[in-house]
Amino acid sequence: MRLYLLALNPTDSVTRGFLPAAARLGLDVTVFTDHFEDHRRAYADAEFEVEVMDCEVQDFREVIGAISQHHVPDAVFSNSDHLQTQTALVAEYFGLTGKDWKATLRAKNKGELRRHLAESGLDRVRSAELAPGQDPAGLAPPFPCIVKPREGVASEDVTLVADTAELAQRVKEIQQRRPGATLVVEEFLAGELCTLETLGDGLTRHVLGGFRTRLSPPPDFIEEVLTFTPAHPQPVVEQLLAQLDALGVGLGACHTEFVLQADGRARIIEVNYRAIGDQCDLMLAEILDIPYFELVLRAHLGEALPADLGARTDRRARHERVCADRAGTLTAAPEPLFEGRADGIVLSYRPVRELGARHELYRTNRDYLGIVWAVGPDQDAVDAAVADFIAANRWEITP
Repeated sequence: MRLYLLALNPTDSVTRGFLPAAARLGLDVTVFTDHFEDHRRAYADAEFEVEVMDCEVQDFREVIGAISQHHVPDAVFSNSDHLQTQTALVAEYFGLTGKDWKATLRAKNKGELRRHLAESGLDRVRSAELAPGQDPAGLAPPFPCIVKPREGVASEDVTLVADTAELAQRVKEIQQRRPGATLVVEEFLAGELCTLETLGDGLTRHVLGGFRTRLSPPPDFIEEVLTFTPAHPQPVVEQLLAQLDALGVGLGACHTEFVLQADGRARIIEVNYRAIGDQCDLMLAEILDIPYFELVLRAHLGEALPADLGARTDRRARHERVCADRAGTLTAAPEPLFEGRADGIVLSYRPVRELGARHELYRTNRDYLGIVWAVGPDQDAVDAAVADFIAANRWEITP
């Protein structure tokens, strides 16, 4: 069976998750990408076999043409935020199992997400869109409010603003960096930031638990620490599932970020219609002790998921990002890879930035230097394991 996987830059989710899973399932894999050489290097020493082909993956017409001239497809899949709608359209063209392209578009386009949820009567967030270069004068958002790219990712150019003057300044700065981007200005939703992780086959949907997220101080929204919870309160889950149903989300993995307010109301921040990233998906597979990546691929092959995944609920986890605090060159960091098991705890460290790499201070997720996570039977124990690893190592940035 032939799986076509659409990708931009290489990610741990694909390199360490989905491609090894595809090999275990016995699938022949072709990766279509517009980062050809990066993928060739990423898989150079891999234990799995994969064919990499250059393709303009952001244009679904080019993907359809490339597949039509190659092997007959059995599944088309992507874990990229930017390629879900293209992948859905390609799957539909070839008559394969795939996501509803309208749902992928609603999830990616934050303006459409807000409008659709409002029209469904499930949640109404005051928001407005700014066309590229448009002056925010005349907008009257409730302050404080959020400014963010309509189709952005990784907290980039997401900021909290306090008043009209600051709104004008922040919009101007973002438009200079992103001259072609449409921006969203919306009310700030106060509360605890959480996630809901789900997995479905289009008919059956499993709730896999979620995470509670600690953010950097405002006005930025850098995700610093995630801790696992096997189950949010059932009324919260029911609110979120109703909103996902309204959006049309149902096939494969979905990572939903939401704010839990003091009155128990769950307000969606964004819907990422793919697996959670930054190695949290690798950690999730360890927490639940299930073949997570294989199950996602099986759903895209049109297979029904088991009624009971056999997921464990007795494990806890901590996922912490080591962040740069200044611009400069990374001149010291731990060894490139660490994985260990001791006293019932699994500990993993992966670098995000290479030694010798120079970067500005972005005040986004691009400031990550490395990611440490631990899974075990007790929250205090995994918290301590992560803290001990960070304390025993050093990351040094030279201006």
